[in-house]
Amino acid sequence: MAKKLGTKQIAFNKKAYHDYFILEKFEAGVELFGTEVKSIRQGNINLKEAFCMVKDGELFARGMHISPYEKGNIFNRDPLRPKKLLMHKKEINRLYGRIKQDGLALIPLAVYFKNSLVKIEIGLARGKKLHDKRDVEAEKSSNRDIDRSMKNKA
Repeated sequence: MAKKLGTKQIAFNKKAYHDYFILEKFEAGVELFGTEVKSIRQGNINLKEAFCMVKDGELFARGMHISPYEKGNIFNRDPLRPKKLLMHKKEINRLYGRIKQDGLALIPLAVYFKNSLVKIEIGLARGKKLHDKRDVEAEKSSNRDIDRSMKNKA
């Protein structure tokens, strides 16, 4: 079987960019079962309420919903089970230190296929306050108005 080259994005977490400032991004592999991969290939994954946590020196994604594969019958796993993320031990320890010291969070940003392997992009994030969200929305609105006026003049 030939390997497919390149990347194909499956899911994107828009809510994370709305609720958090993303400081750094990391790529991690995901430990999945066969029916979960088949379900992801169909696009049946939801990242909205997902977050990552370090437990016993291992990184886990929790709240990431992978719908059961229709033809998977007894081999389907619990859709909300914690998924183990695969990163180097040094990276995990560095992230754990940043989370504990600075009060940051690890949030899944995107799930994609990279050379037929499922990868997840996680972001080191700081939560936004309500006034921060309003400022970002006002800036987007003003940029849209400027673009619209420039388009009308041209």
